[in-house]
Amino acid sequence: MSNSNKKLLITTALPYANGSIHLGHILEHIQADIFVRFQRMLGRDVTFVCADDQHGSPIMIKAQQLGKTPEEMIAEVEQEHQRDFAGFGISYDNYYRTNSPENQEISNFIYNNLKDKGYIQVRKISQLFDPEKQMFLPDRFVKGTCPKCKAQDQYGDNCEVCGATYSPTELINPYSSISGATPVLKESEHYFFDLPKFQEFLKDWVKNDTIPTEMVNKLQEWFESGLQQWDISRDAPYFGFKIPGTENKYFYVWLDAPVGYLASFKNYFDKKGIDFASMMNKDANTELCHFIGKDILYFHSLFWPAVLHGVDLKTPDKIFVHGYVTVNGAKMSKSKGTFIKASTYLKHFNPECLRYYYAAKMNGKIDDLDLNLEDFVAKVNSDIVNKLVNLASRTAGFITKLFNGKLASNIGEDELFKKFLDKKASIEESYNKREFSKVIREVMALADEANRYVDEKAPWVMAKDESLREELQKVCTASLNLYRILISYMLPILPELAKKSADFLNIELTWDSIEKQLLDTEIKPFKALFARIDMKTVEAMQQDSLKDLAAQKPSKE
Repeated sequence: MSNSNKKLLITTALPYANGSIHLGHILEHIQADIFVRFQRMLGRDVTFVCADDQHGSPIMIKAQQLGKTPEEMIAEVEQEHQRDFAGFGISYDNYYRTNSPENQEISNFIYNNLKDKGYIQVRKISQLFDPEKQMFLPDRFVKGTCPKCKAQDQYGDNCEVCGATYSPTELINPYSSISGATPVLKESEHYFFDLPKFQEFLKDWVKNDTIPTEMVNKLQEWFESGLQQWDISRDAPYFGFKIPGTENKYFYVWLDAPVGYLASFKNYFDKKGIDFASMMNKDANTELCHFIGKDILYFHSLFWPAVLHGVDLKTPDKIFVHGYVTVNGAKMSKSKGTFIKASTYLKHFNPECLRYYYAAKMNGKIDDLDLNLEDFVAKVNSDIVNKLVNLASRTAGFITKLFNGKLASNIGEDELFKKFLDKKASIEESYNKREFSKVIREVMALADEANRYVDEKAPWVMAKDESLREELQKVCTASLNLYRILISYMLPILPELAKKSADFLNIELTWDSIEKQLLDTEIKPFKALFARIDMKTVEAMQQDSLKDLAAQKPSKE
């Protein structure tokens, strides 16, 4: 990450508004939030936004199944999503929606501008049409027998049995998963974004260290096989924005979904009296960073920068890509109770347990991350409870009981403190590179040293000897200062624990004040900062996940 004075504009991918947030989704939001909180600690000007992605056929169809209007359904889902993210301490400056006036205004501006420049082509295509529902069918709403391995009930775009990809027209015995009717081929006029015209620009854009190096090869494959024009229109009935100047054509959800980033920024900047254009034009002194999963790299590394470049808006400076979450070494499973909703987790555990565990496995790369539930319990207890919080609990009580809450006016131990402060630069570098596992390794190694120091000094023994009072006060003050340094290093990962710690130490934790010792001042009485967790709670959470599954209404597919 650059140490520039540029304003940082940071987004996470927009959750789709037809379902709940689960622990796979939450990984990205935790990753981005830790990064954002650290940048704020450094004093950088950061605007962190997200939004619900609310358009498309799946939302229209699901709302019909639930007997609701799409607007009713997306409003309920948006509230649920916002509640879940707040529950995990995700510190968005703005959480918005794609079904908004700002999004329509910017989508129309982008479309009209691209059209005026000759980047929109119109031609007829043939698609499968549901004669009963009178609608063109998205690939995922056509099912049939796989043309390759003959497995039945496969989706229109790929087979989950043999992994083959194909066109829905190649399916054997296709049927509409909405009505069951046999689809027919029908022609329709569609609007295309001329992506091939941006091939040279994209090749240069990729060279600027914008996307992870391990994904550059994938892009080279796409360039070599030739970029295709991108269909940005869908026929009515469709839940979305009508394309300007048409009667029954709508923007495909993937056109206005990433525009939702800009709409969320605009909504926020307008409220703050900040000029949106000055933040988003191609020469803006801003740094735009997207956190996304590897499954949507195609859209974010090809269509999105090309569209922005085509209308002279700022293209992304960084795209940070992460892998998937597995649970106990396997894909999340509804039947095993490992497909866990964010809200179900929050009923059972402190959100910071998961923030910590995910961070301990984040190395800034695109590897998948495994949530091993036994390891999760062991790591939270051994690291946060036994090493970190224990350091404060072992010595704070003596300060309260024997010294009226007052810390010593000097502590010595210069070498020990130097060791702790010498790690500051490498911890900063690890945060900037999103290598949060490295931050945790360094902090826990220091926590071990701090606990060894307390073991050697044995304040519980010193407390029995009146003549060692002054020395005891110094040892406890030193221990609490070591804790203050460690919890400052951990603030982006464990913001609530840091807040409680700052409250009991009677200070504000900042990056700049880490070197400044806390001396000759009063602290508040120590209260338990973090509770141990156990496997019984994990089992209860898994049981609840199975109940969530049973309570879901069966789909009409």
